[in-house]
Order: sequence, then structure tokens, then C-alpha cells
Amino acid sequence: MDLLSLVHDPIEAAQANGLPVRRTTVVRTTPWRNRLRSVTALLSARPLTHTLLDAPGLQASLADMVRSSRPDVVLAYCSGMARLALADCLKDVPLVVDMVDVDSAKWEALGRTGVAPMRWVYEREARCLGRFESEIVAHARTTLVVNERERRTLARLAPRTDIRVVPNGIDLEQFRSTQPPASEPRVVFCGVMNYKPNEEAALLLVQHIWPRVREARPDARLVIVGAQPTKRLRQAAATDGSIEVTGSVADVRPYLWNSAVSVAPLATARGVQNKVLEALAAGLPVVITPTVAEGLPAAALPGCIVADAAGCADAVVSLLRRAPDDRRAFAAQADLSELGWATQLAPLVPILSAAARRKPYIRLAS
Repeated sequence: MDLLSLVHDPIEAAQANGLPVRRTTVVRTTPWRNRLRSVTALLSARPLTHTLLDAPGLQASLADMVRSSRPDVVLAYCSGMARLALADCLKDVPLVVDMVDVDSAKWEALGRTGVAPMRWVYEREARCLGRFESEIVAHARTTLVVNERERRTLARLAPRTDIRVVPNGIDLEQFRSTQPPASEPRVVFCGVMNYKPNEEAALLLVQHIWPRVREARPDARLVIVGAQPTKRLRQAAATDGSIEVTGSVADVRPYLWNSAVSVAPLATARGVQNKVLEALAAGLPVVITPTVAEGLPAAALPGCIVADAAGCADAVVSLLRRAPDDRRAFAAQADLSELGWATQLAPLVPILSAAARRKPYIRLAS
């Protein structure tokens, strides 16, 4: 396998070293340039996703890779990178697209709750990206999504196409804690914090949920873990000394292992929230919203409490009142044994092989 990837900073670039692939090519994005170009892109039909996920030399790097070793099949990861599969050098190569989730549906949801002028931007992105998703799925031999909800959503955009569910997984041994459950009343929320749904969830947590938790448990502490927290989030958290915003961390696991409860109070959530699977694997019960629950595998739900925004504080407090061993036992009700990556990704190789051999589709319909 040859890998072509965008990277946003030197940390991401360093992570490309030592990957088990034949050749790795990384191209550095230029955020200021992309934001400037996105202003003019608003006057076109091009999705902003494609403008913001771009870099000088990206097309040239792709062409160079194809010249040196023409692939049998292309695996494009997410709608942001799938556009490259339509380049002249690849347009005749069989394509499998891993959409993960349907990004246009996420922007549509944000448009319903946003305020002007961003509401208009979100609604435009939903329309433009939705058109591209229909085009790329029709071009692909097979398209992958992570759960049945995403398959149904994508099938409405691109009927009579081959869409398969290949779920996300979890490295159970990597996240399993070898230490006793945390006794301190520490609550953790993990995610990339400049991602709009995560930022909105963190602000909801800081401004509305956490004050109610602190009324019941003045000794409670909240840790918000994740790269690129926005200025707005940092300012909101700075008003409460019980809240820590870490920014980027080398390893999220110690923050999970040293916490009592995990929360994921997202109002907008597509696909599978791996932050929930990771917390469960680390032995933490998780408080989640209904939209997060809808995307999770059924086996994960027994380790979670599902609550709307108004009920999240009560759910967190109820878990903090439990003994540490009881909290870990509650999380252990989630059976993650069949969610390992080896099991979840087992269908991928046959799908890629069939696409490379240009075999006819076998379409499964519910």
C-alpha cells in the first residue's frame, strides 16, 4: 500500500514515520491560504470541505505516486479526500470510498441550529457536499460507512449504489486499564476541540451541565482533553477553577484511566463516536446524548447512560455517587469483545480485492 495524506502540523507529519506501508507521502496544509480561498469559494459550487482540506503540491504528489506505481485499486478516506480519486491519473482505477459518515448530513444538522451568517454557510455546505457525495458514490465500485444509520442516509443521496457497513473498532488491550478505578470525582470529555460539534458540546458542558454537577458535588473536577481548543472554549472554562482544558496531549489514555466518568454531550453526531468506545474500554461509564447513542453499536450501550442535555448533569452526579468498583462494573456491562479492529475490518480486504478484479456487485438490500 502507498499512502498519500494531508498533515496539519509537524506533530502529524512525525506520526507518518514508521507506518507499515510501502511508501508514505505527506503534504502540509496551509490553513491561512485555505481560509482565504474559502471566501471566494463561497461564490462557486465547490464544497468548502475541499478548499479547506487542500495543500500546494497535493495533485502533483498524487500524480508522481501514480507514475511510479499505478495502483490496482484506490481506497479514499472520507469525502474530503475522495475528490482526488477523480483526478485524470486515477479516473480509470477502481475506487472504494470509505465515507465513514455522511458529512453533508452533519452540515445540514448544524444549519438547522446555527445562527446567521454561519447558518447560511452550513446550509450551503450541506447542498454542495451532498452533490459531490452523490457523484463520488456513483463513481465508486463500493462505498463504506460505519453503521446502518449512515447507510440509510447515503442511500437516499445515491440510490442503486453499492453501500456497505464496515464498523469502527477499538484496540481493547491498548485502552484497558491495569490500575484500580479512579476514586477522585473527575469527569473527562475527549475530542478535537476546534471541530464544531465537539466545541458546541464542550461549551454546553462548561456553561450549563457542569454548574449543576458542581452544585451536587463541589469537589468534582472536569478535564476537557483534545487538540486545538478554541479561544471561546478557553475563555468559558477559565471562569471556573474546577475545569482544565489540556489542549493537545501525547496520549489520551492516562486522562481516561485517572477519571471516574466520561461524557459525550454532543447535539450533532454522525457515525460512531469512538471517544465513547475508548472510554468504555478504559473502564469508564459514559453519559451520552440520544444522537450519540443512535450511532453506537448495541453492545456498547449497557455501559452508557443516555440523557438529553437537561438530564446529563443528573446522570453524571448519579455515577459519581457510586463506588469506584461499581462504576467500573457498570462500564463492563458493555460487551466490546467483538468490536476489535481485526473483527470489524475483516470485510475490507475482500471488498478491495473484488474492486481490483472488477467483479460484479453482489448487492444486499434490506
